[in-house]
Amino acid sequence: MNKILSALLAGGIFGVGITLSGMVDPNKVVNFLDITGNWDPSLMFVLGGAVITTTVMYRFVFARGKPIFDEDFHLPTVLKIDARLLIGSALFGIGWGLIGYCPGPVVASLGFRLEEPLIVVVSMLAGLLLYKVTSKV
Repeated sequence: MNKILSALLAGGIFGVGITLSGMVDPNKVVNFLDITGNWDPSLMFVLGGAVITTTVMYRFVFARGKPIFDEDFHLPTVLKIDARLLIGSALFGIGWGLIGYCPGPVVASLGFRLEEPLIVVVSMLAGLLLYKVTSKV
């Protein structure tokens, strides 16, 4: 139960943070990514805050030896960079750049407007299903 409550709390804090920062507005995200046009650098502060917080807190979290609500840290075991990783990353980045939504903010956006984010969420789920059906992994 503590795992669920901590995940709910972390998700809530994340949702409030990306909402306050403007990341749920796809136009703001697209303008941030448009460095040769109508560039909006304001999300750089969000990025900077995330990098600083992560850099500082990683030391404290890993110094504990184990998570508070689990037995072990669940870290990636596959460390190789292969074609699947590069293609998937490129598709993610292209999609994010074209529509201004990535998975976290699009779910948070469902609370503000329904039609456009719902189309994106359904499309993401369809992509996940397509991958599961066509992949041998």
